[in-house]
Amino acid sequence: MAAGERVAVRAGPSPGAMSLTEAARALASVASAGQSSDKALAAFQDSPNRAAVRAIALGSLRWYLRLAPALDLLLDRPGKITPEIRALLVAGAHQIEYSRNAPELTVHLAVEAARLLGRPAAAGLVNAVLRRFVAEREALFEPAGRTAHPAWFVAELVRSWREHAQMILDGGNQHPPLILRVDLTRSSVPQYLQELTRAGIAGRSLAWAPAAIELEQAVPVAELPGFKEGLISVQDAGAQLAAAILDARPGMRVLDACAAPGGKTGHILEHTAGLQELVALDIDAARSVRIQENLARLSRQATLIVADIRNPAGFWDGRPFDRILADVPCSSTGVIRRHPDIKLLRRAEDIAAFSRVQLEILQAAFGLLALRGRLLYSTCSILPAENEEVIERFLQSERRASLVPSLPAAQLPPEAQIRVVGVQLLPGAQARTDGFYYACLEKTAVGT
Repeated sequence: MAAGERVAVRAGPSPGAMSLTEAARALASVASAGQSSDKALAAFQDSPNRAAVRAIALGSLRWYLRLAPALDLLLDRPGKITPEIRALLVAGAHQIEYSRNAPELTVHLAVEAARLLGRPAAAGLVNAVLRRFVAEREALFEPAGRTAHPAWFVAELVRSWREHAQMILDGGNQHPPLILRVDLTRSSVPQYLQELTRAGIAGRSLAWAPAAIELEQAVPVAELPGFKEGLISVQDAGAQLAAAILDARPGMRVLDACAAPGGKTGHILEHTAGLQELVALDIDAARSVRIQENLARLSRQATLIVADIRNPAGFWDGRPFDRILADVPCSSTGVIRRHPDIKLLRRAEDIAAFSRVQLEILQAAFGLLALRGRLLYSTCSILPAENEEVIERFLQSERRASLVPSLPAAQLPPEAQIRVVGVQLLPGAQARTDGFYYACLEKTAVGT
């Protein structure tokens, strides 16, 4: 090479375009292939842009049902657009509408992303649609609606919660707070707040949740003092109520009937020293590994069993349990702000299927309960069909069961709704908790 000769270096794709590309792929996996957002985003865990990809993908999911209909108005044949290009348009519209980036820059990056997706012929379409979206978006949102939630869910909220419906919908579009649970056997909330201050992290306690701290801004868990050592865990404050309502005592046998990934299992062990045994059971072997990992980090022990609670003959030794937590599978409609993919993945017909399984689990678990023992039924749903209606059907058929009051009002969040059967936490726009339901039952007689 001659002295002074210049070498042309072709620049690679920009980080912004790569982030949009990967976010579009993750978004398409949820919207078109039905994957969960956790699984879709796991494919980009090693990406140098993973933080931006996660933020764009989850934000686009949160507002998908507002953005996608608006974009459809700009397309001649919306159904002919490939899933990844459709996802790219939604991700680009999300960045235009909700990020601080200049709209023109977002359009430019989206055009580049279309080429990175292997769709260079679609670059012109992406450019034209997003430029029109920039210019016309205020008018486009009127027919598209503003709730960004599925129509069946909106109708159910209006039917079930009336004056609270809009609050819940607004809450579903908020970014969730990051809540920590302090292991009170090893530290205290004031002590850990001091640790956070020394680390330059701001947080505050919650009056009704004795182990909870809310961070002013989310930070990676690896940056939290004592996380690796098990001093603290990430757990919503509403979920932290389970251990208190369960009210296990030293010497008792406890069953966590649907335990994965182990957050409530760990909290029960922290909350009550001297348990005779805690059995953590889950039907999913892969998710049960998470229980063991979480308990190892907390330096806690439990008996782990992979089995279906609905088939006690496959695992039960005949010894009754004094306390049972049945945190049953549900629609997860109370945690939409944490998992916006629920808006796209859940269907109205799913609710009846969930309620059938929930009743089956409740009936099976109650059969393992000791006389005067207590069973806590819980969900992260805000739909009565999965909550109080399940408990009401159970009580109608099970004469040995009686309802136990949950907690005094001072130990519940302001959003708590005391129902005729159980207590419901609502995830409003200003709520400090996700949406949870709790109902505590006691076995008052033996036999059938």
